[in-house]
Amino acid sequence: MQPKTLGEFVIEKQHEFPYSTGELSSLLNAIRLAAKIVNHYVNKAGLVDILGATGEINAHAEEQQKLDMLANKLFIDALINREIVCGIASEEEESFISIAGHNKDNTNKYVILIDPLDGSSNIDVNVSVGSIFSIYRRISPVGTPVTEADFLQPGHKQVAAGYVIYGTSTMLVYTTGHGVNGFTLNPALGVFYLSHPNMKFPEKGKIYSINEGNYVHFPMGIKKYIKYCQEETGDRPCTSRYIGSLVSDFHRNMIKGGVYLYPPTSKHPNGKLRLLYECNPMAFLAEQAGGKASDGNRRILDIEPSELHQRVPFYVGNKEMIDKIEEFISIYD
Repeated sequence: MQPKTLGEFVIEKQHEFPYSTGELSSLLNAIRLAAKIVNHYVNKAGLVDILGATGEINAHAEEQQKLDMLANKLFIDALINREIVCGIASEEEESFISIAGHNKDNTNKYVILIDPLDGSSNIDVNVSVGSIFSIYRRISPVGTPVTEADFLQPGHKQVAAGYVIYGTSTMLVYTTGHGVNGFTLNPALGVFYLSHPNMKFPEKGKIYSINEGNYVHFPMGIKKYIKYCQEETGDRPCTSRYIGSLVSDFHRNMIKGGVYLYPPTSKHPNGKLRLLYECNPMAFLAEQAGGKASDGNRRILDIEPSELHQRVPFYVGNKEMIDKIEEFISIYD
């Protein structure tokens, strides 16, 4: 029997949202369309002029990559053209975008936050990258323009979140709070098929993913945890695997069993990952897959955001491994 398509699966699961009149399904379909177009360009990188930097600096004082900006435009255009969200916030944009509904009265219910191309510095060397999305119901009155407060909601208010990974195959993985499911793109047909139903972190993890080149800048608790992972005793040493793309590292660790770490450093005391665009959606996915996400002291999904581009330390993955990280932080930091 042929597996379900993403479209069939979304329609089948609409009953899980009694308050929805189809917008959420349409929104997921718009993400699916944008992902297919981005995938097309990612697979042409090197053949057309979309590699390297634009020469521009973004809101975070970082050099923008050509493919970052292209992916940003593709996602925003797909979402605006479908007229199914009332607001968009992107990691590549300094502020949010307010969008009127089809009759210009802002009647749409949802806002979306996107990281259009996570790990884009890996594009030049043909390593897996991804896109991340996070969806909330607006809290401002329907019929009025969206406000920043619509985006500054804690992660536990998300109604859906997910990512697309552009690798040896292209996969869309998402949750609506009822488990995590993965869909693989058949490039010949341009259709996503359910390939990884009910994804879960293994009970035991053996992989830790962290940029150990920053070791001297890490807090003592994380240094001690790394040494703990390297000890030859019991079910250790663990294996170190780090791609440098959050989507890719998270995806591998969810399948194989492991943890991803981006701690604070002396250079970046709040870490480098953005709460709204990266940490919240991945935390939602992790918890739905039986894992855990923390800033070292508290649950990621309970953090009250204070600004659109807020950064936080981030630890996500196998629950047992996250518990151990929090234990080391509580002792040494």
